[in-house]
Amino acid sequence: MKKALVIGVGPLNGLGAQLCKKIANNNFEVFVAGRTKASLDMVVDSILKDGNKANPIVVDTTDELQIKSMIKVVGTGLDFAVYNVGNNRPGKIIDMDASYFTESWQTGCFGGFLFAKEVIKTFLKEKTAGTLIFTGASASLRGKPNFGAFNSAKGALRNLAQAIAKEYAENSIHVSHVIVDGGLAGERIKQKISDFSQRVEEGRLINIESVTEAYMFLYNQNKNAWTFELDVRTSKENW
Repeated sequence: MKKALVIGVGPLNGLGAQLCKKIANNNFEVFVAGRTKASLDMVVDSILKDGNKANPIVVDTTDELQIKSMIKVVGTGLDFAVYNVGNNRPGKIIDMDASYFTESWQTGCFGGFLFAKEVIKTFLKEKTAGTLIFTGASASLRGKPNFGAFNSAKGALRNLAQAIAKEYAENSIHVSHVIVDGGLAGERIKQKISDFSQRVEEGRLINIESVTEAYMFLYNQNKNAWTFELDVRTSKENW
């Protein structure tokens, strides 16, 4: 059985968790990585109840030693990896402490570098034609007022992903970047807005299940017709 690793897993009804469930349903042993043990355990329990295999790993994506340790826990057989970490926090430039901006970059981009480095090294060592996917956002392509730190991190992550894709295509390693353009109909946004159900009914929030299918589509692509970037949004999104 092939192995998959998804980092940036939060609530069960979130993109990271649902990606884990989708990938597990496609005959992978999934390693579920994130910062909060309770959330990871819920996701793993859900996958096990489906009759599939999963393991939790508590990790800080900005800590190089923890990332290396995580890769050792996964061991041989890694074939699919997803960097799904994000920190969509607002703030005006003149109001930001330097540490706030730095933290956003470390989580949004630097962690992606640490993760990709170890994943690519594993693929090369095992001579695996693996797949590495980064989760992006609207901010990956354009700056937006009040989100300067987040925009900077996501834009940098996109450039990093593109560089990695070009460096390792000759090794049959498929690197992709998925732009999630709009709000996801998941737990995090549900807790923030009062009209969540109405937005879902009106089709103004992106269906998470459909997004996970896009990731599997990228994984299953033949190298003679690879996609680097795929964007997903609702028909109501103003883009």
